[in-house]
Amino acid sequence: MNVNFQPFARLIAEHFARMTEGVEMLYTVDVDRDQLWNYYLDSYPAGTNEVYRIRRQYDCSCCRHFVRTMGNVVVLQNQEVHTIWEISGAPAPYQEVADAMDAYVRAAPISGVFLARQASVGAEFSYEQLEDCSVDTWAHFHLTLPKRFVVQTDATVEEFIGRQAASKQVFQRALEEIAPDAVDTVLELIAQKSLYRGEEWQGLLTSFRAIQDEYADLPAEKRELYLWEKLATVGGAMTRIRNHSIGTLLTDLSDDMDLEAALRRYETVVAPTNYKRPKAVYTKETLEAARKTLEQLGYLGSLGRRFATLDDIRISNILFCNRDAARRISGSSVFDAMLEALSLSPRAFARVEEVSAEDFVSRVLPTAREVEVMLENRHASHLVSLIAPKDPESPSMFKWDNAFGWSYNGNITDSIKERVKAAGGSVDGVLRFSIQWNDEDGQNLSDLDAHCIQPNQEEIFFGHKNARTSGGALDVDIIHPEEGVAAVENITWPSTQFMPEGEYRFFVHCYTRRAGNTGFKAQIEFDGTVYNFDYPFSLRQEECVEVATVTYRKGQGFTIKPALSASASARELWGLRTNRFVPVSVILYSPNYWDSQHGIGHRHYFFMLKDCKNPDTPNGWYNEFLKEELMPHKCVLEALGSRMQVEPADEQLSGLGFSATKHDELTVKVRGASERILKIRF
Repeated sequence: MNVNFQPFARLIAEHFARMTEGVEMLYTVDVDRDQLWNYYLDSYPAGTNEVYRIRRQYDCSCCRHFVRTMGNVVVLQNQEVHTIWEISGAPAPYQEVADAMDAYVRAAPISGVFLARQASVGAEFSYEQLEDCSVDTWAHFHLTLPKRFVVQTDATVEEFIGRQAASKQVFQRALEEIAPDAVDTVLELIAQKSLYRGEEWQGLLTSFRAIQDEYADLPAEKRELYLWEKLATVGGAMTRIRNHSIGTLLTDLSDDMDLEAALRRYETVVAPTNYKRPKAVYTKETLEAARKTLEQLGYLGSLGRRFATLDDIRISNILFCNRDAARRISGSSVFDAMLEALSLSPRAFARVEEVSAEDFVSRVLPTAREVEVMLENRHASHLVSLIAPKDPESPSMFKWDNAFGWSYNGNITDSIKERVKAAGGSVDGVLRFSIQWNDEDGQNLSDLDAHCIQPNQEEIFFGHKNARTSGGALDVDIIHPEEGVAAVENITWPSTQFMPEGEYRFFVHCYTRRAGNTGFKAQIEFDGTVYNFDYPFSLRQEECVEVATVTYRKGQGFTIKPALSASASARELWGLRTNRFVPVSVILYSPNYWDSQHGIGHRHYFFMLKDCKNPDTPNGWYNEFLKEELMPHKCVLEALGSRMQVEPADEQLSGLGFSATKHDELTVKVRGASERILKIRF
């Protein structure tokens, strides 16, 4: 073989040694190995690779093995590809061959990581005895791999490569599907020491959040290279963060699950005793210890709670109040002056404008005379009451300077939902299908079954209660209704994380026809809206009645196509009818942001509604509100918070609340010099 080949092979080996210094992972590009070898042979200039005996001069089995094994191996540095052919100074014609191979390999996409079973690849020399007994020496490509690129266990190379490819895919999903604000929320909880074992994840989440920003800032063509390169340095805990307990919390928050519900799911996994949210279990000793602490700190007088009223609020903490409320507030002359300055005949605009919550407060409210909100069924979970201390002079037990707290709606008033919950069913999922029968004359003792056929044709019903992949489950199945007692069945999906896109077909099947001449009622709920269906006719044996089809699309959510007559009916929520505009009395931030306080937990926007009355007895406080000095007694204080009677008030401040950390929207009608319909984005 040409004597200049040995320097060429040596340059390749020396370059490989340099390019892998400090490198923890090698990669391969997606080229066919046979085509790569043929491209190598064809890269020699004309006349330099002629047939020698029966094959071309450089067509030898040793070099073919090397090129097929190592020819597509690359290193990644700052999203740039470096190949083993990236050399200079090789004698002719080899530099031309190296340049051609470098360009060919560099142009191909990364296909995976590189590992080998043997450290030695190729052979430096081979020898051939000729007919005259002389010996020819042939030089070949050859190099020795560092140990970190050689599989040292009994596992196959393919298994290692497959694991790395799976890790890269999971890592990519995490970066793209976990919302940055979800990571920020969890980091904030950790900083507040409000997340059990959160400190264990703080460093990892901080790094993950930084990687998210880097990844988002890259052009699309660089992101794949970035992911493969990061795979070598971030470690398994980072790449598979979605599969850990903290990943469940991040995914739930990214899917817009309520923060409290997401935390409960997380804590069920990692902290059955619910750190910061303890079960209200206490002993005589812990009760006495808590009493002594409260007495020593002067908080015994702070335990009494009542609904807050307008008379409790200082004008400096109100963002907006209507004309009636302004007359009630001390120092309201400034509001009266503003009202007088406004036109009495506002000009109406039909177009709905979108505005952020911050711009609504800073730009819209200063000139608003009246504000109304569109109260929707889905707002049931947003209902909130402001809670005040019975003794206004008592010191605050809370992290913020004042003694005011708030309580969101946590009760179920719908009869079907009440019965489902009483039967042990879940009513908190992203999609719910419930049926009820035997509720009219109490004589319909038939066995009716709730069914759903999912987009992948997997059916959820009594014979297959738990879906294999979507998370959907039939959790209430009544076979023998009791005379005079309403029967229910229930199917829910806890989150959209694993739900396949497509149509979910809901129907009711009469498995066993018994006594009774009545039909059934059904509910489908998603996005806070309840769709009610009423089928008044008795079902025959084996009869199936289609109720509705719900379609789910990622990024678009749920839509419904009824098969029966349905109504997203108006409901009564805390004394107000839904699906209509309701006057706002005052708008204000949550108390942890009053008096220019900042950074003490999440900011909430409260729209207190005229004539809105909380019919329940809310908690006087929650452990998340309390100062750290009281947390050693959290079990007793949680029990006290749920047991202390919140005194009623006819003119209580109740309405809708929205967290600044959760994506949501609210439609409002604003009257000032003009009348506008706005959609506020939170």
